[in-house]
Amino acid sequence: ATKIPFRLNQNQALLTFENEEVAERLTKMSKHSVNLDNRTANVAVRPFELEMGLQFELHVTVSGKKINVSEIPELPIPKDWMRDKLELNFYKTEQGGGGEIENVTYDEESGTAVITFLKPGASYSFVGCTKYPFCAQGRCLKLSVSPDFDFHLKKFQPYCGVSKKTILLQGVPEVEEDEESVQDMIEIHFQKPSNGGGEIEKIKYISKGAAYVCFEE
Repeated sequence: ATKIPFRLNQNQALLTFENEEVAERLTKMSKHSVNLDNRTANVAVRPFELEMGLQFELHVTVSGKKINVSEIPELPIPKDWMRDKLELNFYKTEQGGGGEIENVTYDEESGTAVITFLKPGASYSFVGCTKYPFCAQGRCLKLSVSPDFDFHLKKFQPYCGVSKKTILLQGVPEVEEDEESVQDMIEIHFQKPSNGGGEIEKIKYISKGAAYVCFEE
């Protein structure tokens, strides 16, 4: 199930009832007088709505044709020569290379490159390989190798959720009682049928700061 976050601010409470008719009735009443710590507090009830947002699935797969190479040393040779040496080095199948190469993108400043093989699945031979030998200008080094990932967004769609069973309580005044005690008092009030309430499934009250509450779609 998709989890949708909601920011609950200071002196607010969220109440979810078993019956959506209770939430609808309380919302229509709008203003409520709640007994908190021997004082009467006038609080406002608002319908609960989630802000407009986006939901999607992110699919990550290992590219079958590309690998990332880093820690390429600076050598006193032209950039094109270095690109050719990288191509020759990663072409060699006898030392675990991927075979024919389609393209080499080399960044001299960062010392990195992206090797693209011609054959799909060629890069899988480098899975689990973090270092790969590289010889040039009489030096033999180990280059860092990592897989290249493909990212795909699926089921991309906007949402704007409205919970018919949940209400937002605003304007709860600060009292000396602790947060849990105030939450209990709120729950007692809105659970009574004489106050227009009913059975409560969940309740969350915030006296200071803010918190995120997640709702499952």
